[in-house]
Amino acid sequence: MVNKSVKLYRGLQGVYFDRTRTTFIDGSNGILEYRGYNIHDLAEKSTFEEVSYLLLHGDLPNRQQLDTFNDSLKEARNLPAQIFSIIDEIKNSHPMDVLRTAVSALASFDEDRENDTVEGAIKKGIRLTSQVPTIVMAHHNIRNGNPPIEPNQNLNHAGNFLYMLNGKIPSQQTINLMDKDFILHADHGSNASAFTARVVASTNADLHGAITAGIAALSGPSHGGAAENVMQMAKEIESPEKAEGYVKTLLANRERVMGFGHRVYRSEDPRARHLKEGVKRLSAEVGQPHWYQILEAVQKAMSPYSRRGIHVNVDFFAGVIYYLSGIPQDLFVPIFAVGRIPGWVIQVIEQYEHNILIRPLLHYTGERERTYIPLKDRV
Repeated sequence: MVNKSVKLYRGLQGVYFDRTRTTFIDGSNGILEYRGYNIHDLAEKSTFEEVSYLLLHGDLPNRQQLDTFNDSLKEARNLPAQIFSIIDEIKNSHPMDVLRTAVSALASFDEDRENDTVEGAIKKGIRLTSQVPTIVMAHHNIRNGNPPIEPNQNLNHAGNFLYMLNGKIPSQQTINLMDKDFILHADHGSNASAFTARVVASTNADLHGAITAGIAALSGPSHGGAAENVMQMAKEIESPEKAEGYVKTLLANRERVMGFGHRVYRSEDPRARHLKEGVKRLSAEVGQPHWYQILEAVQKAMSPYSRRGIHVNVDFFAGVIYYLSGIPQDLFVPIFAVGRIPGWVIQVIEQYEHNILIRPLLHYTGERERTYIPLKDRV
């Protein structure tokens, strides 16, 4: 008998399961803050290194603190030789599968593996922040029959990530845009991957295990696949003139227009505006302005739906940025992970600090009190 008094919150939508001092989101008014700092200020005035420090330590760094933090990040860019061997063994797998496996394996080589203090978790988190980009790009080169490209210690985090793609130093504009993309993706509250990481952390599993789980959750197309799907949509549209008809066809068939709508935001995704102008500049720089024009035409075709709370989200512009930077489409989701490591790490640390096993309930609706029939009597 179904208990009708049980109220379900499917997908845990609207449910607060804990407190946080990391990220504030006001979906109704399109506000996003990291540690109290507005995302607009951070995206326009800060760097990913500063934002990573802010998330992990709670305050923006001064010059000396930032220099020390940068040195720690650069020192951690290389991988143990055994990780390269693992990547080579599974090089034909999807990049997210390789990333998940390599991060899990890194736990065995981390010098603070047995250090379960907050300080130890931050040290491991700093290393993971630098190691994940190296894993992604090492796999990219290995699967194409090339040796991994050594990190460039003269470049910042974003610049080095792009450099390891092909050994070419990217333009400063491209570096700045990727740096901004990492900032915008650094944390976003209790999304599916962060929640997964916290669930695993609540069992007192190690940091690498929790981050591995977060990567697994991100690999699902309903969470991390939007940027890749937007780029595919732009390719199918081919030209700005075809955008309106393409959108109308999708909507008539009750299909989603990728890059629109968000589980949290009912107004503008505050991150999106910072990538829109970047797409415009970058597409002009590489001589392919039609990509920006296609996105602009799609956005115009979807404008009537803004009154329903369906607005463009950050992933709408991110995929084209990655594409114009020469990055293969199956690396778009791993890029999301590259930017998100500091956010996952601090959320795991928050879980450790005030831990309680996350154990929600399921409302049973199946049969009850059935009569057991011995095997010999079953038809």
